[in-house]
Amino acid sequence: MTTSTTTAVVAHRADDVRVDSVPVRSPEPHEAVVAVAYGGICGSDLHYWRHGAVGESVLRAPMVLGHEVVGTVLRAAADGTGPAAGTEVAVHPARHEDTDVRFPRDRPNLSPGVRYLGSAARFPHTEGAFAREVVLPAAMLRALPEGIDLRIAALAEPAAVAWRAVSQAGDLAGKRVLVVGSGPIGALAVAVAARAGAAEIVAVDLHTKPREIAAEVGATRTLDAADAEGIAAVDADAVIESSGNHRGLASAIAGATRGGTVVMVGLLPGGDQPVPIAQAISRELRMVGSFRFNDEIDEVIAAIADGSLPIGPVITHSFPLDETLEALAVAADASVSGKVLLAFREGDG
Repeated sequence: MTTSTTTAVVAHRADDVRVDSVPVRSPEPHEAVVAVAYGGICGSDLHYWRHGAVGESVLRAPMVLGHEVVGTVLRAAADGTGPAAGTEVAVHPARHEDTDVRFPRDRPNLSPGVRYLGSAARFPHTEGAFAREVVLPAAMLRALPEGIDLRIAALAEPAAVAWRAVSQAGDLAGKRVLVVGSGPIGALAVAVAARAGAAEIVAVDLHTKPREIAAEVGATRTLDAADAEGIAAVDADAVIESSGNHRGLASAIAGATRGGTVVMVGLLPGGDQPVPIAQAISRELRMVGSFRFNDEIDEVIAAIADGSLPIGPVITHSFPLDETLEALAVAADASVSGKVLLAFREGDG
């Protein structure tokens, strides 16, 4: 049975995140109740903590954070859809709503009608899933194979982002790949590219720790982000730009071979960016964006389960729920951390 309240991570405003008691609403027939085991701290969670906003998505009321979660179904959906009670699940955090805006129907990630868990893009905000118990549409739940490590499965959502980005680069078998920005998404992109058969993977970052993690998950060598000459000499067939800043994108363009592909998965700030686009034109680079994911999470879960996507080293820290503020601070320091998890079950951490 669920309780009437649960403990959750709530962003109230900039520099004001609290571990609060929040109500657990009664599920609709198509919704299940999930006991969350682990949640991964994402860059968006850090932005809500530090700035009270992610770009133009500004907090207008307290909001539960979190969209990278795994757990166990406590109560299955009453309408019979989705996993049964007792099933361990990962969560696909997108919910699609009808819209009149045009977008490719086979790419629902591009629909402006998407609601994402833990997002202040709309008001009322879309509550997140950093809570001991959470009510979610059964359609969001992905049953996990028996025996899968829930800590590793907590990476399914960000790994799906990386999986889509790597797939945007095309066939990488035997190719040379450059990954600019080796934070969690970049490191996961390294792992996915290695699984895809890339012959050489060069990972770039400002900090030593992310480069070490990238090497553990498949990078054949690493470079300091300040090494402009070394990056330009990579001559990569495909580049995954995951730093999310204009300097990283400039490095990605410089490091791509003539006729190569640059996949932009790191979200740059809004507005104009000073990028050497003439170089991309004269060398006929294929520049392509990559935004969130669709069903790639299912492929990721299968690859984690069969051992072909060994991404455990991306997780560097795990904190119990009552140490959330310390967890956020560690996650915000890229020089010491990769992916930081929150443990929601009593005794885990």
